[in-house]
This record gives sequence, C-alpha cells and structure tokens, in this order.
Amino acid sequence: MSILQVNKLKKSFEQLEVLKQISFDVEKNDVVAVIGPSGSGKSTMLRSLIHLEEIDGGSITVNGDYLVNEGTYTSPKQIKQITSRMGMVFQHFNLFPHLTVVENLELAPKLVKEGNAHQNRKDSMELLEKVGLSDKANALPGKLSGGQKQRVAIARALMRKPDILLFDEPTSALDPELTGEVLTVIKDLAKEQMTMVIVTHEMEFARDVANKVLFMDNGEIVESGPPVDVLINPKMERTKKFLYRTKL
Repeated sequence: MSILQVNKLKKSFEQLEVLKQISFDVEKNDVVAVIGPSGSGKSTMLRSLIHLEEIDGGSITVNGDYLVNEGTYTSPKQIKQITSRMGMVFQHFNLFPHLTVVENLELAPKLVKEGNAHQNRKDSMELLEKVGLSDKANALPGKLSGGQKQRVAIARALMRKPDILLFDEPTSALDPELTGEVLTVIKDLAKEQMTMVIVTHEMEFARDVANKVLFMDNGEIVESGPPVDVLINPKMERTKKFLYRTKL
C-alpha cells in the first residue's frame, strides 16, 4: 500500500486555479522530486499534504487514513495525528531565533509531551551528529550560516520520527557554496531509505537522488516517472522546453 496517495487535488485562490486534478502516489522509501517553473503550484501542493493549505476538492491519504476525502477533512484530532507522521523542511528555515539549536529540536516533542527530557536530549544530539552540527547544539540560530540553519531544520523535522519528509525548495534561499552541504544531508537520508517528497530547482540532484520525478506546470502534473524518462528522455513538449531552459 502507498504511504501517501493524492487523488484529484484541486485548489483555487479566488479566481486563480492553482491546483488542477493533481494525482500521484508515494511508496515507502520513495524519493520523489517535484520540479517545474515558479508559480506552477508545487509549494501549494506540498503544503496541502501537511494541512498548511486547505484544498477545495480531492483526497489525501496517509498510510491508509484519509486526511481529506473528496474535499471533506477528517476531525481536527485526526488531522493532528495524521500530519504528525510527516515532517516539513521549509525554504526559509523557520527556526526560533531566541532558542538554541538543541532547544529548537526539542520544542515540538516537549509541546506534545512526547518522550522525556533525557530521551529527547539523546535523540536531538544524535540527529545533530547526523547533520554534522553536534558542536552547535548550544548556539543561537543567528550565529549559524544559512546552510547550517537548514541542516538544523532537517534535524528538527526528524525529531518526531516521521514516516515521510517534505522539503519545500530546501536550497533556494542558500548561496551556491552552501547548497552542497544541505544536499549531502538529503542524499544521506535517501541512502537510509527515508521516504521524501522534495520540491526542488536542483535538476542534477533530482536526477541523481530521486527514483520518481513529477514535472508540474500551470497547476498540473504534465509528466511523471523515473528520472531517466522525465529528465533525460521527456515525452511532453512542455517538459522539454523547461529542461532546455535549465540546461540539465
């Protein structure tokens, strides 16, 4: 069974139709790269998966449980339970500036009374080690580079042991020299078979790390499949034009 099923997702902002009948599945251990021009609906689609945007129609199922079924959402309690199985990494980090790195990681478990202080500290230090930042545990975010902040954000998203990680253009706010350190962490997660959906402009990364690629344009999935099909041998003219501009 798919870990995530999206069926005929629709979303409009007033008269602007942003998502038009979006459908795709994510299997356990998939790394799905979502590519396409700016304004094509990629981020709105991703945010709808974790209920940061409410959709107007369609269904989203996580591990067999409906988050929303044909436009009707489940109960607030169920929404909280279902979305807790997913972690989100944002474009602009969204770290709390007044909390240390380790406090940022431990805030969510503390708020939902998950684990004890000793276990949470153990988990947070292990995750900071994983992303190469154990020496920054007591630093404030303002003392970190953009790449370090994003690695902290990835560690924070992993704190509650999610079934699936969602990334919304995780490197687009970074200088090119800092992009590599964040992509390395994501590549390591892929090797560990973490299930991920990644909205990205990094075409080489999508080609090398993803096992599925979705190309979106104008609120639609124009083409989808393995990277070799979508990125190397695309069938659709819209995909070909986009890839030509990116010079993959």
